[in-house]
Amino acid sequence: MNVTPFWLAGRAATGDEELTVTHPYDGRVVGTVAVPTPQQVEEAIAKAHAVRRDAAALPVHVRAEALMHVSRRLEERAEEIAKLITAENGKPLMWARVEVKRAVSVFRFAAEETRRWNPTMQRLDTDQGGEGRLVYVSRVPKGPVLGISPFNFPLNLTAHKVAPAIAVGAPIVVKPAPATPLSALVLGEILAETDLPEGMFSVLPVPNERASDLVKDERLPIVSFTGSVPVGWSINEQVPRKHVTLELGGNGAAVVLPDSDLDWAAQRIGLFSNYQAGQSCIAVQRVYVDRSVYEEFLPKLAEVVGGLVTGDPSDEKVQVGPLVSEDAAKRVESWVDEAVAAGAKVVTGGTREGATYAPTVLSDVPADARVLREEVFGPVLAVQPVDGVDEAFALVNDSAFGLQAGVFTRSLDVAFRAQRELEVGGVIIGDVPSYRADQMPYGGVKDSGVGREGLRSAMDDYTEEKIMVLTGLPL
Repeated sequence: MNVTPFWLAGRAATGDEELTVTHPYDGRVVGTVAVPTPQQVEEAIAKAHAVRRDAAALPVHVRAEALMHVSRRLEERAEEIAKLITAENGKPLMWARVEVKRAVSVFRFAAEETRRWNPTMQRLDTDQGGEGRLVYVSRVPKGPVLGISPFNFPLNLTAHKVAPAIAVGAPIVVKPAPATPLSALVLGEILAETDLPEGMFSVLPVPNERASDLVKDERLPIVSFTGSVPVGWSINEQVPRKHVTLELGGNGAAVVLPDSDLDWAAQRIGLFSNYQAGQSCIAVQRVYVDRSVYEEFLPKLAEVVGGLVTGDPSDEKVQVGPLVSEDAAKRVESWVDEAVAAGAKVVTGGTREGATYAPTVLSDVPADARVLREEVFGPVLAVQPVDGVDEAFALVNDSAFGLQAGVFTRSLDVAFRAQRELEVGGVIIGDVPSYRADQMPYGGVKDSGVGREGLRSAMDDYTEEKIMVLTGLPL
C-alpha cells in the first residue's frame, strides 16, 4: 500500500516511521501514513514562526480566495472524501457525506467572514481631552496556532481550526488524531494547491505521546484542542501563559415537556443519540420527560431506536456504525452492564458485536451510574420521568458538563427560562442538543471547556485588538 505523506510547511514529506490506519468495522488496513521525525516537526514550527508577520500582512483577497478554493475542492471531491472518512472512522456513509458538506460550508463561511472582517473607528472627542482624535481599532493574530483535532469528526473539526486561522492570517500546525489522520491529510493536499506562503500550514500526524512538545513550544502561542477532559485541562495547566481554547466532553440532555410534539421529539432524540454511534460531544445521552407524558413517550422512543439500521457503514442504508475501536465498544458495554447490575432496565439494545454496540435505551438508571454522570461516547440513552420544569432543569444542571441542551416545548416563557437557567453553552429549543450550525458560536462551560468555535468566534479567539490613535484631525 502506498504511503500517504504528511504536509510540512506546505509541501509533501515523509519521515522514518509509518502509521497504519485500520477500518473500525472489520479491522482491514485502509491507509499507511508517514510520521514526521522530531527534526521535521521542529522545521514545521520554525517556518510557522518565521512566516507569521508575512501571514498577518496577507491581503484579504488572498486569504479569502484560498479559503474559497478549499471549499470548492472539498465539494468537488465530496464522495471520495466521505468514503475516506467512513473507512478511517467507521462513520456511516450517510453521516460522512454530511460531514463533508459541513466542511465545505465552514471554508465558505470563513471566506465570507474574511472579506467583511474590518477594523472599526471611534471618535474620541466625546470628551474634551479627545478633541481632534480618532481611534482606529484592528484585530491582529496572536501568532501561529496549534490545532489538535479528534477522531470523531476528522475533517470538519480540523476545518474549524484551519479555516479561522487562515482567515485572520495566522499560520497553523495541525496534529490530527492518530486513528483518523487521512481526512486531515487530504485537507493539507488541497491547501497545498493554494498560493498561501510556505510555513502557513503543516499537518503532522505525530503520536499522542509527542504532542506535549508541540503544546509547550513557545512559538505556538495559541492552542486549540478538541478531545478528552483530562487531556484538555492538562494542556491548560501546562501552558498557563498561552491562549488555550478547549472543546471537551459533553453529557447532552434533552427535556421533553407536555406541550411538545412527542413523535417529533422521539424521532429526533432516537436518531441523535446514535448518529455517530454516540461518539459526539452533543449526542443525546440523558432524557428527562415530564411524568404526564412519560408512559406515552417511552414506547415511541424505543420504537425509533430499535428501528435504526446498524451494520457495515459503507452500506447506504446503515444509520449506526461501529465505535472507533472494539475497546471503545467494550467500555460502553461495561458501563451499561454496571448500570443494569445496579437496577437499570434495558428498554431496547444492550448488546455488542465486535466494535458495534447496539443502539440502547435504559430506564430506571441509578443517579450515580456512569452512564448518567460521565460521558458515554457511545449509543446509549438514559430516560427518566420528572415532575415539571423545575426538576427537569435541576437535573440537566446536575452534571460536570455543560455543552448544549435541548428543550422540547412550544412555550416562549420556558424557552427564555431555559436560556437563563441552564448551565450550558447553548440551548436548542424544539430540538436535540446535537444541533450545531457551523457559523454560530459553539462551546461549553464547566468540564465541557472554554472558548468558542464557529468562524467569527474562533477568529476573535485567535486575535487581539490593537489600536492606533490619529491626532489633530478636523473632525
